[in-house]
Amino acid sequence: MSAQRRDPTPLWSPSPDYLRSANITRFSEFAAPRAGRDLSDYAALWQWSVDDLAGFWSAVWDWFGLDRLSSYEQVLTTEQMPGAQWFTGASLNYAEYLLAQGADDEVAILGIDEAGPGETLTRAELRRRVAALAAHLSGRGIGPGDVVAGYLPNTPEAVIAFLATASLGATWTSVGQDYAASAVVDRFGQLRPRLLITADGYRFGGREHGRIESIQQIEAGLSPELGVILHSRLGQAGAPSGWVDWDDALRVAPGEAEPTLTFTRVPFDHPLWVLFSSGTTGIPKGLVHGHGGVLIELLKTFSLQSNVGPGDRLMWYTSPSWVMWNLQATTLATGASIVCYDGAPTYPDASALWRIAADLSVTFLGISPGYLQASMSAGFRPSVEVDLSALRAMGSTGSPLAPEVHAWATREIGDKPVWSMSGGTDIASGFVGGSPNVPVWAGELSARGLGVALEAWDQDGRPVVGLVGEMVITTPMPSMPVRLWNDPTGSRLTEAYFSTFPGVWRQGDWVTLTERGSVVIHGRSDSTLNRNGVRMGSADIYAAVDTVPEVLEALVIGAEQEDGSYWMPLFVVLREGVELTPELTSTITTAIRTLASPRHVPDEVVRVSGVPHTKTGKKLEVPVKRLLQGHALEDVANPATVDEPALLDEYVAIADRHRS
Repeated sequence: MSAQRRDPTPLWSPSPDYLRSANITRFSEFAAPRAGRDLSDYAALWQWSVDDLAGFWSAVWDWFGLDRLSSYEQVLTTEQMPGAQWFTGASLNYAEYLLAQGADDEVAILGIDEAGPGETLTRAELRRRVAALAAHLSGRGIGPGDVVAGYLPNTPEAVIAFLATASLGATWTSVGQDYAASAVVDRFGQLRPRLLITADGYRFGGREHGRIESIQQIEAGLSPELGVILHSRLGQAGAPSGWVDWDDALRVAPGEAEPTLTFTRVPFDHPLWVLFSSGTTGIPKGLVHGHGGVLIELLKTFSLQSNVGPGDRLMWYTSPSWVMWNLQATTLATGASIVCYDGAPTYPDASALWRIAADLSVTFLGISPGYLQASMSAGFRPSVEVDLSALRAMGSTGSPLAPEVHAWATREIGDKPVWSMSGGTDIASGFVGGSPNVPVWAGELSARGLGVALEAWDQDGRPVVGLVGEMVITTPMPSMPVRLWNDPTGSRLTEAYFSTFPGVWRQGDWVTLTERGSVVIHGRSDSTLNRNGVRMGSADIYAAVDTVPEVLEALVIGAEQEDGSYWMPLFVVLREGVELTPELTSTITTAIRTLASPRHVPDEVVRVSGVPHTKTGKKLEVPVKRLLQGHALEDVANPATVDEPALLDEYVAIADRHRS
């Protein structure tokens, strides 16, 4: 497939003053003598970073002072994937590095929700609360090998709970409170956590959503020995007497000294957290990432690629269900402060996030293409209606950013970069994004990340430039998963990422690598749903629809459209004699909202006569997705491999009607 021709005129280019002050400029000057070459040009720096992985990552280690925390034996034992081992012999703790940054009186976290600004925590107060909670967890016997789970909104308490867990060498995992109890048990049940840290509810769309009953269902679905710590945000009644109050967990008994921060140093690849795949084909996979890999990869990503550091204030609209929450928390390692917002992005209207960014003097704002498009469609003018003078840059991730939306956002914030980024829960980082020393082009991701050997391959495994291909990574990255949970042989990890091209990471995106080194992402090459920047799996939706007796079978598709929008229809096959009435549609969407989350509710429910499958019974999610994106039938499916080929004509007709 050929790629669309792109406008060569940049939306933004760095000024000489901007370049001189950028973190990446100083790092390049530091690394050049090690590399034995001029690294002032980004292309040269990137080429060195992938040609000499050991040299590049050892420079990153020293640049960020990790050498003061630990020595190591070898940067990289082998470049084989899977199986690469990084910084063998190192002993460190993610939370120790993060909490060492910043003076006591500097702001660390600002909390805000739809009711207005909440607490502001200084670095000293953050350290005090992490130490207090860690002491409580340690007193309960929590340590390396244990899992602590969070069922929480995006609040300062979630960050405190995560850091306290990490400081002890225990493993963290979390899900936002918009997830139904059954979906939470599907995830946490695999990990057998010893402790659940949660809140009595969250705010979204002008309403308070109590979660006491859901927590009780989660507790019953996990283990009778599960401990629960409850933070009362909404004042909801009904908490069982056996649960521990958050304030009590942090309280120091009369006469006792304040706990001090202590850290359990662990090997580089010791499990820091477990993130979950979207669950496209069954129960979501647990992705295990290590202390060291996350820390060094995200220091590079935020400090060098996004130019974030002391004095900055970062806000990313996210949820603890999504990897961007983990990345937002890690930004504290750069010396910046973060804003935790619990609420809807468009409540009371599309200006909500812009106004928060203005009121709290945010310097780096991260949002989704969907939010930018909603703001543009609503006629909101950030440049006119709010004061964004503190803002220095923006990030957009989760789905491709349409050129016209990209251009609109750049015009609205002035002569500042709007970096379109793409990474994944899989690596807890970015593959492609921006850099302070690379221009920004409309609808493009400016550059491949440092240390990321990204290529576009055709179906025969040959690199292509200027053509659409599969996005692959040909050498290891430190933040690639240490392993999958409950995968002792590594077979599931290999099947998930290395089965298409053995020894090469396949991400599952269609991309074009341009002649100028930028990347255009065309959408998922698999069936993962990616709505408003959050990846989801079809399995959660199917499980909910299965509870509606009138529905025989369902097929959900998420399709990126040419105008940058995202269409997520649910196709249903109904029992004989049943009509798709508004009442039945409401029953279906209510089941999805209740048993999965509001985010999983489709854009529309469409009745079809059948769902096409392969001869072995697998739903044809990817071919149908491509049909809905306008691809020709003969290009997406071989009729000889389909159980009922005639059904595909019905989806072609639906796609035509949608486009018209």
